[in-house]
Amino acid sequence: MFVFTLPEQPLFNEWFIRDTSRKIRAVLKAKAERGERLGTRAPYGYRKDPDTKKLIVDDEAATIVRRIFAMCASGSGPSQIARILKKEQILTPTMYAYTKYGITHTCLDTAHPYNWSDSAIANLLENEIYLGNTINMKHSTKSYKDKRRVEHPREECMVFENTHPALITREVWDIVQRVRKNKRRLTKMEEQNKYSGLVFCADCGSNMVLHRAHTMSASYNHFTCRTYKKDGEACTGHYIRECVLDEIVLEDLRRVTSAAREHPEKFAAYIGSKQSAELQREIRRQEKELAAMRKRKAELDAIFKKLYEDSVLDRITTEQFQMLSGSYTEEQNLITVGIPQKENEIQRLRETVNETDSFLDKAKRYTDITELTPELLRLFIERIVVHEKEVKWSKHAPQTVEIYYNGIGYVGSGQQDVEEALEAPEPQQTQDTEKPRQAS
Repeated sequence: MFVFTLPEQPLFNEWFIRDTSRKIRAVLKAKAERGERLGTRAPYGYRKDPDTKKLIVDDEAATIVRRIFAMCASGSGPSQIARILKKEQILTPTMYAYTKYGITHTCLDTAHPYNWSDSAIANLLENEIYLGNTINMKHSTKSYKDKRRVEHPREECMVFENTHPALITREVWDIVQRVRKNKRRLTKMEEQNKYSGLVFCADCGSNMVLHRAHTMSASYNHFTCRTYKKDGEACTGHYIRECVLDEIVLEDLRRVTSAAREHPEKFAAYIGSKQSAELQREIRRQEKELAAMRKRKAELDAIFKKLYEDSVLDRITTEQFQMLSGSYTEEQNLITVGIPQKENEIQRLRETVNETDSFLDKAKRYTDITELTPELLRLFIERIVVHEKEVKWSKHAPQTVEIYYNGIGYVGSGQQDVEEALEAPEPQQTQDTEKPRQAS
């Protein structure tokens, strides 16, 4: 018996596989455009409704999800959270799905049912599914031959909001993302810096570093400029004690939230007028920078044209051309990337809306602020700017501290009342902290 193999058979197989892949991709794209979730398994904290196949809350797992977000918002990092869950013998997501629903997963490890990883915690904290949103086409493959996953930025994904019950609020989500952005590490004394990523030097703009008093009272813990720590000649110390900063921030937070509660309409009017002026100044500044970048790009284009002509006409050697064009090429690449970024920033500023209503709502809910926590700081405060003392290293010299609040920016100084601020032509831009309690 003879078997004949058609030479065209491999080609037909290739066409069939490629055609099938195209059809599958088309079906998935259509489902994604309709807002249907493409994942086959329900994420941790949810389960699928047996009738509609939509996501519904799994109360037992949802409690753990909310707790993980709460721990992160209060200052714990993924590694710390993972250790706590492991110590308390909380089942991992894959083990939980296997134990409760019999669902298996390639990452299932029955020998270590409580072995939470910091990467699993980090992925959970960054998953918008817990806001009630569905994000489709977040990953893809290049072709049916290349199965490596390609992750797409959020701007290129299909985002559908409120497709299922949310497990956390937008407020908690925003706090967690700010905490994750300013990742906080334990000090040698295993204490968290609740201000991490919030305190900045007024002169060089770098972060302020917290120094712990290992052999003295905690009252000696203090912040200094990071640039000064690395290079004492590049900036100054901007020394301020942590306990002093606590008093300043707590007092100002109480003042601002109280003003928002007691004079909501005037407060909103004051913030609106101030934001409008500040926003226009920032837009003008960014537009000047954009114009300078475009001008420099045109200059570099002219320089490259001249260098190329000189090289072609043998006015300069190839080695000279490469040497001269090298540094210009790097600058040109930076400007080419920077221009669209600057344009996007200007557009974002123009689309900025007044978030005073959100701040007023928070001020109404937090009526009795007695201490500062990482969660509270990131809920209200965007950044804290510390100026150098008028007399460096002096215990009683005046020192300016500016506190900028999320969504509303800087709100006057001292005990300035909102009504007075409304009457003033321009709000003051510094906060005078000239008080004996600020002595170092």
